[in-house]
Amino acid sequence: MPLFGKHLDKLPGAGAERPARPAPVDFTARRDRVGKYLKKYAESFVFDTLSEDFLPRCGLEFMRDAPIPLREEDLAAFRSREGLPLARIGENMARVLGASPSFPHAGAYVEFLRRVSGGAAAARLVREAKDIAEREAYDEACLRFRAALCLEPQELAAMYGYARVCRAIYLAAEDGERVGLFKAEALEYFELTTEAHPRFPQAHYYLGYAYLNMGLYQKARLSWNRYLEHSSHPADRREIKERMRRLADPLEIERGYNAVLAGRFAEGLAALEPYLESKYNDWWPLYYYLGVAYISLDRRDEAVDMFKRGLKLNPTHVESMKELADIYEIDGEAELSAKYRNKAALIEGGGYTQRSEEDD
Repeated sequence: MPLFGKHLDKLPGAGAERPARPAPVDFTARRDRVGKYLKKYAESFVFDTLSEDFLPRCGLEFMRDAPIPLREEDLAAFRSREGLPLARIGENMARVLGASPSFPHAGAYVEFLRRVSGGAAAARLVREAKDIAEREAYDEACLRFRAALCLEPQELAAMYGYARVCRAIYLAAEDGERVGLFKAEALEYFELTTEAHPRFPQAHYYLGYAYLNMGLYQKARLSWNRYLEHSSHPADRREIKERMRRLADPLEIERGYNAVLAGRFAEGLAALEPYLESKYNDWWPLYYYLGVAYISLDRRDEAVDMFKRGLKLNPTHVESMKELADIYEIDGEAELSAKYRNKAALIEGGGYTQRSEEDD
């Protein structure tokens, strides 16, 4: 299935009223969550400088202090009388930008790429990235989307393409940290895309799924409502309408635990207790939030039961352990209090092997 396909062509008409865009995010200055996984793609470059007489002749004085990235096969041509084509130098700069947008000379590289391409560098990088992504070379596509965003931080195809390829990377990853960082990067860029291009439906489509997977059901519903406002794709619209129909119970659960978090414990209990006898009874946070509500209403035995049931489903949930430790400490049961406090400390220190509560 194509990663992008026709969706990048579905833009508002030229005469459509557009809301004011938010200020663009400077991709060269933002926090780079995933750069450590991409820097290796620029490690083979060596750096040289353009000659003093060449700079004014080509209007490149701004490159005076900026090093030129070169591949090993570029060195001979770069030092020859003919020189290395500016387009090849631009390709190398784009790769450095994609691997490390905060590179100290990123500003000079961006200006160089804009000048030598006549303003077309970002569009070319996006085209290349899309083609490469369809071949599932996601890291290579990611480098080009990132370079394009350094040049044009609010260009729709670059923003959406970057979010999609980050999503593809984390879906294919096995390392937990890599999954988490690329997932956060994808989420941020789906959000930024919907803010800068609110009428582009596919960003709302994927943002809704991202929120759904985080348990943010109200946000998922809002994102999918916006998708339905702007999408004319029949199959996808049917899919999202069905997804939204299934959100009724999760939205009620979300309302319940938000009430608990806000200190409205009786309201939270009324919303959450019915789900103990439902298909959601294997969702461990349900027991944690019920436990918090019960102990806050001084219903100690029910709270202990909820926290323990939650730990059977998620044996490493530190907050449930701390709640149990506090309850047992107040009740004067020092041994049980120490048991849960020590487990929590071990998990926070990375030294606990996951087991069920039934093992104790």
